[in-house]
Amino acid sequence: MNISKEIKEKVVEAMKERRPHYASDAKFAVALGISSSQYSRVMRGDWERVLSDSNWISIARKLEVTLNALPEWKTAATPVYEFVTGQLQFCQDNGSSRMLCDVADIGKTYTARCYVRSHANAVYVDCSQVKSKQRLIRQIAREFGVGSFGRYSDVYADLVFYLRSLPRPLVILDEAGDLDYAAFLELKALWNATERCCGWYMMGADGLREKIRRNIEYKKVGYEEIFSRYGSRYQRATPESEKETQEFKRLHAALIAKANAGAGVNIQRLIAQCDCSPRRIYDELMKANR
Repeated sequence: MNISKEIKEKVVEAMKERRPHYASDAKFAVALGISSSQYSRVMRGDWERVLSDSNWISIARKLEVTLNALPEWKTAATPVYEFVTGQLQFCQDNGSSRMLCDVADIGKTYTARCYVRSHANAVYVDCSQVKSKQRLIRQIAREFGVGSFGRYSDVYADLVFYLRSLPRPLVILDEAGDLDYAAFLELKALWNATERCCGWYMMGADGLREKIRRNIEYKKVGYEEIFSRYGSRYQRATPESEKETQEFKRLHAALIAKANAGAGVNIQRLIAQCDCSPRRIYDELMKANR
């Protein structure tokens, strides 16, 4: 793919917006996966032969910059958005930890990503992409701009030191049920090392709840301690009963559709067609704008 000047302009603008969330240019460059000198040259307007097309694409992905002319997706203040945002803010402000286990496709991930875009020292990690202990810790370090290469013990020690020195850091662990056992144990160790210095928010669907419940029941080492450290409670934004959850999802879908559907779109038909799924609503609306 040939990266146009217009796309590069959008990426650089996103870099400028996100830069204040990091302590230094060097740390931001690490988070973006480029060198400090490359970052400096790009910000000076030197774009030719400094970054490869794959670098531009990678940065665009990290900063969630669209590479096409589709309209900007508008955030709706849904009950899920308000609930999760409030929990994330509480955890970051107080160095606390919570665990959200709720049904899939209600906007948990979208809300977490929105929060990270607007709050300094908050990072989002998709655990389904970094399931092992080493990959998880290195990814968290990279998101904070801490060096993630070299000996694992050094990366871990540098990450702990940095988290303890930052004002109100927050780590959001999405799809946490995909982590392997060693990664869960390492999270417990990292929580211990940063107690009251760092906020933690673990998210997943009902599978995360079942994984923790089952391993606590079987007395597998570490799971009861993890559950305790993350608040000893499975948080949820949706109602408990299935009937109320379906009504909740219809309201949720309606708010999203109304915020993003153009004139002439039949909202109720769109919601029914997409079975109240925000992902499917997004796909249908983006399809209509292509």
